[in-house]
Amino acid sequence: MGSTVDESIFLIPAALFAIYNLHSLLEHHKIGLSFRTWWNNQRMGRIISTTTWFFGVLNVIMKLLGLSETVFEVTQKDQPSTPGEDNNKDDGQFTFNESPILVPATTLLFVHLAAMVKALSDLNHGSHELRIEEVICNVWMLLCFLPFLKGLFRKGKYGMPSSTICTSAALAAVFVHLCKRVSIA
Repeated sequence: MGSTVDESIFLIPAALFAIYNLHSLLEHHKIGLSFRTWWNNQRMGRIISTTTWFFGVLNVIMKLLGLSETVFEVTQKDQPSTPGEDNNKDDGQFTFNESPILVPATTLLFVHLAAMVKALSDLNHGSHELRIEEVICNVWMLLCFLPFLKGLFRKGKYGMPSSTICTSAALAAVFVHLCKRVSIA
């Protein structure tokens, strides 16, 4: 028989999460920044920590183990085509390329999409054990990675490359499969 966890334990991290985000939002408001600026900072915090920080940690570990040399990789930055032109229609759009740095965030997006599909499937099949805290966390992460979700359906420089999609989907499928096989006691 499976053990059950008292779900009231979720209240502590939920309170910390709410307090931190409310404080951060109030600080942004206090210095005259908009809600949109706060939200963009929230999203970019999640995206940066799952992409560049992840590869930074891997590079440090490889360097400490003596398996690689320190390498500086210059990445492409999207700039307006003509300075001074009114190109506001594309302002704030994420641009994607074939860089492997996008794979961890895209994989995380797929894992959260799979978790949402599973939760909705369980609810649809009569299971009333919908754990609201899991749904809230998944929705939060999906909102943070919304540019990546949109990139899955776009083409050109604003669309996610198929190689990144395939790699991330395969990694997410392996992760989800392994998670199904592991039982947390």
